[in-house]
Amino acid sequence: MKVALISDCYLPRLGGIEVQTHDLARRLIALGHEVEVFTATRGSAGEMHGAVTVVDDVPVHRLAARMPWELPVNPFAPRELRRRLASGGFDVAHVQTGVVSPFAWDATRVTVGMRLPTAMTWHCMLAGVTPVFDAARFVHRWAGRGVAMSAVSDVAASPLRRLVGPAATVGVLPNGIDVARWSVGSLVREPGPLRLVTAMRLAARKRPGALVNLVAAAERRAGPGSLRLTILGEGPDRAKVEAMVRDQGLDWVKLPGRVTRDELRERYTGSDVYLSPARLESFGIAALEARTVGLPVIGRSGSGVGEFITDGVNGLVVDGDPSMTSAIAHLAGHPDDVSRMRAFNVDNPPAQRWEAVAAIAVGEYERAITLARR
Repeated sequence: MKVALISDCYLPRLGGIEVQTHDLARRLIALGHEVEVFTATRGSAGEMHGAVTVVDDVPVHRLAARMPWELPVNPFAPRELRRRLASGGFDVAHVQTGVVSPFAWDATRVTVGMRLPTAMTWHCMLAGVTPVFDAARFVHRWAGRGVAMSAVSDVAASPLRRLVGPAATVGVLPNGIDVARWSVGSLVREPGPLRLVTAMRLAARKRPGALVNLVAAAERRAGPGSLRLTILGEGPDRAKVEAMVRDQGLDWVKLPGRVTRDELRERYTGSDVYLSPARLESFGIAALEARTVGLPVIGRSGSGVGEFITDGVNGLVVDGDPSMTSAIAHLAGHPDDVSRMRAFNVDNPPAQRWEAVAAIAVGEYERAITLARR
């Protein structure tokens, strides 16, 4: 099958959708499928205006335009996209979308208009904006015209199901992980402070400032010297978070910045617990990576973390910041609980391994082809 993967954002930008789309392309090729990517993101050397680059053996059509801050937006892309899809012999298009994805939505209008079988995966939480999408009706119309809808978790799929109505099916196509790459086996926890880690974009939606405050409260409760926190990543709130750390005298909180995936694995290996404070986390690929290394994860109820964390078994699921503070303070004083949950994670790899996820994706493509024929 020949697949067109369509996403506003792609490598060299780094983020959940970008990396997942890239990894999915490679997995599909390994299964014998032919894949090309269409994106509004420039190449590493600034390629745009339809230039085709090759990233890890995957052709990438850079339908980007010159925009402020290199935003992945191009209102003039649909005509050229239609021409390339029509001449490319594609069997199916797979659109990756978030709350605001102008390129992906333009592309969906193109593929639906061409009657090209289309699968669409939502990588976001729509609960807060459902009234807006309900009023706009375009998601409902696409589902009615045969677009095979899916979301990356059941919690993300729930509001989407309400949008498309009972006549359409919304599947779950989770993010995937290379279990062998992230697994490190059993490790003995070293005595000393509880080593907390998180990896996030330093932006308001991910709540890095709230994380600093709740961990500081946990340290006061558990006692001086009881905790260490490492926040990995970059973003517009870095200066704000650094100021919070400085003003509160939290010299045990470190912000090393963005790191490679290999270094991220090493950072997780040297940590004890992963923290996921975001309320609107549709899946949480960084948390899944940490869980695969073996770390217990403390995450929020109602988020996608619940897809791979069971409260009290391989992590803790809490209902708010005070509960997360209490959970951290508890684990600081109960290292045996940390060791028990870590042992479970090591002995029970997650179900979201790429072999299974790629098979689900192919099933979505077959469903899209069936719907298009109807």
